[in-house]
Amino acid sequence: MKKIGFIIFLNIIACISVYSQVIPDSVKFRLLEPYDFHLQYLRTDPALLVDVREFFEYRGRRIREAVNIPSSGNLDFAADTIDKECALFLYCTSGFRSNRVARFFYDKGFRKLYSLDGGITRWKKEGMEVVKRTKRRREEVTLVS
Repeated sequence: MKKIGFIIFLNIIACISVYSQVIPDSVKFRLLEPYDFHLQYLRTDPALLVDVREFFEYRGRRIREAVNIPSSGNLDFAADTIDKECALFLYCTSGFRSNRVARFFYDKGFRKLYSLDGGITRWKKEGMEVVKRTKRRREEVTLVS
């Protein structure tokens, strides 16, 4: 009976050690809920708020002060131009792309990475402020011949 208990104990220890060897994304970046994401952004200096959605998505509604660096764009160029000491606050529509971009920036040497859990969809659902696109008036151009 003691032998069976010891074998079960060893199996539990083996499972725990295998599980702990898997490095979760939370080690690479912090996944924050909208309120905590906003609060951490306000507290952190220097910080850059990055919208990783495509430009046509960014033009619609976005978080104030966000810059657009599309996840499909040249992220290598962005990684080379942004100071690695700067904290990056990343968001997209649902959180999937921002998590992927956070892993990319981690591999490029950035260590202060934050991703918005649920993306801008959850941000808006929780009543946080978004900036709407301002429509430009088209001016009529008269061609003189």
